[in-house]
Amino acid sequence: MPWLPQTNCHPMHPHFPHPRIDDPAHIKGVRTVATLEFTKGVVVVLAGLGIFSMRHKDIWGVAESFLEFFHVNPYHHYVGVFINLVYRLSDMRLWKIALVASIYVILRFIEAYGLWYLRPWAEWLAILSGSIYIPFEMADLLRWGPDLLRVLVVAINVGIVLYMLMLRLEAVKKRHAERAPTL
Repeated sequence: MPWLPQTNCHPMHPHFPHPRIDDPAHIKGVRTVATLEFTKGVVVVLAGLGIFSMRHKDIWGVAESFLEFFHVNPYHHYVGVFINLVYRLSDMRLWKIALVASIYVILRFIEAYGLWYLRPWAEWLAILSGSIYIPFEMADLLRWGPDLLRVLVVAINVGIVLYMLMLRLEAVKKRHAERAPTL
C-alpha cells in the first residue's frame, strides 16, 4: 500500500507502529488486561440482571433472604450500604442504574476487544478509563482505611494505567525515531 507509511510493524497495523507487537510477553500482558476488563463487564452484566430481576418484587424480602442465605452480619458497613440501596430502589431508579451499567459494560467490552487485538486506541482508552477511577478509589481508601480488597483494587488499577502508559510512550518514541533523519 504505497499511500501508507512503510514501517517495521505488524501487517494488521501498518500506520500504528507498536513497539512490542511481536513480543509474546507484551501480548500476554495486554491480553491479561483485556481479560480483566471483559470480566469486569460480565460481572456488571450479571449484577445488573440480578438487580433488574427484582423489579416488581418485594425488595425487602429479597434483601432479607439474600442476607440470611449468606449469613451476613447485619451491622457490617457494606451491609448498611446494601440496605440503604435497597431502601431507595424504585422502578425509575432501576432503569437509571440499568442505563449507567449498560454504558459501563459497553465501554468495558469495547476496551477488552481493542486490547485483545492490540489496538493502540484501546491502550489509550485503558489509560483514560483507569485514570478516572484512581481519585475515587484513593478517596475510598482514605475514608474507610486500607484493607486487602481496597489496596488490591488501587494497586491493580494504577499498575494497568502505568503499564498502558509505558506502552503508548514507547510507541510514540519509536515513531519519532523512525521519522528522524539519519545522518
